[in-house]
Amino acid sequence: MTTVRRRPELATFLRSRRARITPAEVGMAPGARRRTPGLRREEVAQLAGVGVTWYTWLEQGRPINASAQVLNAVSRTLRLDVAEREHLFRLAEVPWTPDPVPQTDSVGPDVRLVLDTLEPLPAVVYNARYDVLGTNGVYRAIFYPEESPAAAGGNALWQLFTGRLEECPLVFREAELRVMVATLRSAYGNHVGEPAWERFVRELSVASPEFGAMWASGDVVPPGPGVKTFRHRAVGELRLRSQSLSVHGVPEARMVVYVPGDEESRAAVELLRRC
Repeated sequence: MTTVRRRPELATFLRSRRARITPAEVGMAPGARRRTPGLRREEVAQLAGVGVTWYTWLEQGRPINASAQVLNAVSRTLRLDVAEREHLFRLAEVPWTPDPVPQTDSVGPDVRLVLDTLEPLPAVVYNARYDVLGTNGVYRAIFYPEESPAAAGGNALWQLFTGRLEECPLVFREAELRVMVATLRSAYGNHVGEPAWERFVRELSVASPEFGAMWASGDVVPPGPGVKTFRHRAVGELRLRSQSLSVHGVPEARMVVYVPGDEESRAAVELLRRC
């Protein structure tokens, strides 16, 4: 039933994209007695390098198979943007593989304002590799108690695996790190073979045999909520529930906000904000 419903949607979508492109935009003469506002089907087929009958059947919603290579050619001809290309692939029931998106190393002023406004709740923005893209003051007080705000960056996994054990803010360190490594591996599936990711895993495995062993386990979990217990020399233990929110406009980024799990922890984060 899903396939049957998608075919008419695919036909409607292709016709609408074809109608918005004029012959002049693709270097073709307008021609006489043109009844369609955009390109003709045979013109799309010619420009995409596919058969006219095949493209006609595709646009008519007939149950024909399409390869990613052919859909990419049609996408280029119809000048589809990334969102439109993904929509086309999903309607045609062809696996969608997005182009690699360059990673950013920071967030913009609006996201930083949100982070600061969330205080006294600790909050941080990570990318899929646990690079720290932005933090607020309470988060820094927990994770970087002896450092300046400018030093509160880098990568959370590198900090936790290569830092001194006595300075680790996680009470249940090994269990939490296993979850983080499994979450990293879940994201790694979208980046296998990318030099930056392969280098990250290789270098951290050398720097921390503990990370290497956890990585070799092959465990995979998606990002999600959880309960974490932190220690801080000034306020003691904090039991916080993590909530993960996506950040629009920053590839694969998520904002993790820590909510106090009891009144003692609520009072502790209030104290950290005033410190």
